[in-house]
Amino acid sequence: MSGKRILLLILGLGLIGAAIGFALWNKPHENMASSEAETTIEAATLFKEYNTDESAANGKYLGKTIAVTGKVKEISKTEGGPAKVTLDTGDEFSVVCELDALSQHPRTDFPVGETVTLKG
Repeated sequence: MSGKRILLLILGLGLIGAAIGFALWNKPHENMASSEAETTIEAATLFKEYNTDESAANGKYLGKTIAVTGKVKEISKTEGGPAKVTLDTGDEFSVVCELDALSQHPRTDFPVGETVTLKG
């Protein structure tokens, strides 16, 4: 191959990569408030499934809208960042739900011990 063809091939691949990146970056944001949860699950059950077989749990839940119910163990907020709600699983490990920083949430404060259902 000549130098020109290699250069054109590299430029073409670069343009295709840039177009794909642009499309993914500008992908519409899904509004969780109006979406339906495909599955509702307890935080302890979700943790147990991931602890038992992570790849099976990924196949079951990854990329899907789920509603997780559990007792608030802790809430953490960072300046300008999203709030994170930690749900108790009855184990030393917990399920952490991060509130979307791009969405307006009716609540961002959850008392410890309150049972909540978070969707995402």
